[in-house]
Amino acid sequence: MVYTSQQRQENYQTRLELPKLIDPTVLRAAKHIYRVYYEVHPYQDEQPSGVAIDRYTLRGKLIFSDKPILLPTECFVPLSQLEGDFY
Repeated sequence: MVYTSQQRQENYQTRLELPKLIDPTVLRAAKHIYRVYYEVHPYQDEQPSGVAIDRYTLRGKLIFSDKPILLPTECFVPLSQLEGDFY
């Protein structure tokens, strides 16, 4: 029988909440994707949790789930970092 430490799980949760520094080019492209979405869908009720964007091609999609599943070359830009200069 294998037991896991409760402390290890708590440390894992804290690591997920740390703010990450995102490449300015990736951030700019993610903000553009987010802005275009809201220009096309101004009355959309569901709010995205962020943008999944490829670091090399800068192609991305809005993510509406709480836990995004990313490809190896993708990164997730949360909504809190996208809305900084939006308004």
